[in-house]
Amino acid sequence: MGYIKRDLESKILALSKEYACILITGPRQVGKTTVLKQLAAADREYVTLDDLEDRALAKRDPALFLQMHSLPIFIDEVQYAPELFSYIKIAIDSGAAPGSFWLTGSQAFKMMELAQESLAGRVALLHMPTLSQHEIYGSGNNVPFSVDLDALKQRKKTGQQALLPKMYERIWKGSMPGLVSGKFTDRDVFYNSYLQTYIERDVSELIARVDKLQFQDFIRAAACRAGQMLNVHDIAMDIGVSDDTAKRWLQVLEKSEVIFYLRPYSNNLLKRTIKTPKLYFFDTGLAAYLTKYTTPEILANGAISGALLENYVVSEIRKTYFNDAKDCLLWYYRDKSSNEIDMVIESDGLLHPLEIKRSVNPGSELIGAFEVLDKGSVPRGKGAILCMRPELSAINADNFIVPIWMI
Repeated sequence: MGYIKRDLESKILALSKEYACILITGPRQVGKTTVLKQLAAADREYVTLDDLEDRALAKRDPALFLQMHSLPIFIDEVQYAPELFSYIKIAIDSGAAPGSFWLTGSQAFKMMELAQESLAGRVALLHMPTLSQHEIYGSGNNVPFSVDLDALKQRKKTGQQALLPKMYERIWKGSMPGLVSGKFTDRDVFYNSYLQTYIERDVSELIARVDKLQFQDFIRAAACRAGQMLNVHDIAMDIGVSDDTAKRWLQVLEKSEVIFYLRPYSNNLLKRTIKTPKLYFFDTGLAAYLTKYTTPEILANGAISGALLENYVVSEIRKTYFNDAKDCLLWYYRDKSSNEIDMVIESDGLLHPLEIKRSVNPGSELIGAFEVLDKGSVPRGKGAILCMRPELSAINADNFIVPIWMI
């Protein structure tokens, strides 16, 4: 397949005309370097801090490092030399032209913290996820997902239909550019190498003297609980570590963006809501690999098939916002009476409830829990059931049935 055009490209180019510094964060191997190299003009210098000599100079004498290179510049893996940020700020304040600095980093939390401390108001922060359904199978421009009938009808024109077997093929294969593009063809070797590199480079930097085999077991234990409410004690018990150790290791997975959380929705009028977040993996292919599903067919009939489908849907909706450089106010809802809504999108002053089902013909009873949101202070908007129905449909005028392939 070769290079796959990314939805974030237009935002990068547009913001480079306004901001002197662009910082792109995202997990390892999601395509940050590839995209910027694809977009870079011939006069933009490239330097990677994976190079130990360049890294040492950048840390030891950041001013000299910047003097040694010409603008515009693309600095890859900038998290290895946080000392550069103060000197980039000085260059910007001294009149550096728009687009002078392109930076990438694989540890989003660390990068955003550094950028906000040193480059507040001077840097455009973008997050690049793995490839989206739209980037792999769709056409036209990316639009953030919304429960608007006109927008849904437009999505129908730009997506590629996928029934249940094809959908689980997408989930099982994952959305890492190296695999999807065909650069690497052996999925198992790819994900095994990915894990080893991640543990050797990122985890070893964040956790001193970590037991690498035990940490790999820990990631696997977390993957078995993708799409579920977080239970730290259960994960800790699985691998024989303390709850405190499991919490610290989960923080490492989150900081390096291997996992993310969906927080529960609540407000002061909904007092009986659960406070525990739900855990998801950034790539369903990695989760399927970790949980030892060897084919899409076995996964589709496996014990966590519904949970990984939910993981896929939540992740794909987030990507539509990331790829438009927008924040996504996305929650889930559960209260102590066991009322549950898989996702709640807050947009334009309204709450849009979403339910995720494997079914082709979801029943109208599935939207019953949506009414619990009416007790809150924020009005409820249109809702939807995201499922395996081949075509867009509706339960009533306020609740649609949306095929997952249309996200």
